[in-house]
Amino acid sequence: MEKVFIKEEICKGCSLCVSVCPKKILELSKTKINSKGYAPVQCINQDECIACTMCATICPDMVITIKDNK
Repeated sequence: MEKVFIKEEICKGCSLCVSVCPKKILELSKTKINSKGYAPVQCINQDECIACTMCATICPDMVITIKDNK
């Protein structure tokens, strides 16, 4: 089940979330470009997410929402 929800259209690809993820499951997309011309962040392994919310907390544009499915 999905835990990390990303609003790809408003992501600026700053990679702050990538740098703080303790599980290293976030990366900038290598295949997608949003309408603003940025490579948005993506979660490469939803199952590894521990719902720590560090990525959502550091994001300056509130692109990421975490849902803890416990």
